[in-house]
Amino acid sequence: MVVIGREEATGATTRLGHYRARDGSRGAPVDVDVDRPHIGLVVGKRGSGKTYTLGVLAEGLLAAEGVAPVVADPMGAFTPLETADVPATVVHPRVRADALDPRQWCTVLGLDPERGAGALVWRAASECATLDGMRSWVADVDAVASTARAASNHLALAASWDIFDAAGIETETLCSDSLTVLDMSGLASRPAGAVLAAVATALYDVRMAEQTCRLPWFLIDEAHAFTDGVARRPLRRLVTRGRQPGVSCVLATQRPSAVPATTVSQTDLLVAHRLTSTADIDALHAAHPTYLDGDFAARLPETTGDALVVDDGTESVHHVTVRERRTPHGGETPRASDIGAGRE
Repeated sequence: MVVIGREEATGATTRLGHYRARDGSRGAPVDVDVDRPHIGLVVGKRGSGKTYTLGVLAEGLLAAEGVAPVVADPMGAFTPLETADVPATVVHPRVRADALDPRQWCTVLGLDPERGAGALVWRAASECATLDGMRSWVADVDAVASTARAASNHLALAASWDIFDAAGIETETLCSDSLTVLDMSGLASRPAGAVLAAVATALYDVRMAEQTCRLPWFLIDEAHAFTDGVARRPLRRLVTRGRQPGVSCVLATQRPSAVPATTVSQTDLLVAHRLTSTADIDALHAAHPTYLDGDFAARLPETTGDALVVDDGTESVHHVTVRERRTPHGGETPRASDIGAGRE
């Protein structure tokens, strides 16, 4: 057995799959280290197995001691776990308004923090801990009527997202021994980004303050949708500084070219499924380590479920077939033929 992510023989691991021999036969088992924090990137075009692989990792984390797995699920791929015989909790996330700082409030609402409505929202976020408080502050402030009205309208939009609550998500929920699935499938990109920013900040802060002994693992599906919005700075902090307090972050995306180069370069575990976009292949090739010899594109797998795994910790490369999941997978594309069969 080979353990990706470390050289030592001891410590918690989870089964990723097995080696893929040149003739397609099944080789030795391949595990992933979950004993220490890692920054991971799972990439692949739609249907190549990236979300499935994220689910395999989530299953493994459920069985590991001392970790707290959290999945950001923007497509509803992990909600079937709620009915599976596993310790998983699916939540429709609510976050505190003051989990976003004033700059993030302006970002999520698309406002210029130095002008008009943006300046009012900045001041409201600085003064108030709740969204209701921010709205009341704007209603009472001495400002140009049109500016106050614009700020009020933007805050009303935020209220319509139904994601802000004075209690927010409890630390005990995020850092429990079960899998927490943040069901964001009903959220548009801006409110989903706000949830992601708040949770990423909470996981980092709770470890920095030593409020939990568990090591959080934050798994984020469709991560390219969140790396250039309100969640950009919190995610960048997890990627660049999260390992020190013990927070792991694994991003899954079908568009690695849309992920910041800093994020790609910081990953110590890369799981690459099939890619066909030149821009996506070039983005990975530009950041690939010197020990990855040869043409990167030529080494990418062609078969769904197969992956090229680059382990920066041991400076090694592995050709792996990801194991089958033991829990339901909700990421498959619906087929009309399946619907027709169900009517018979």
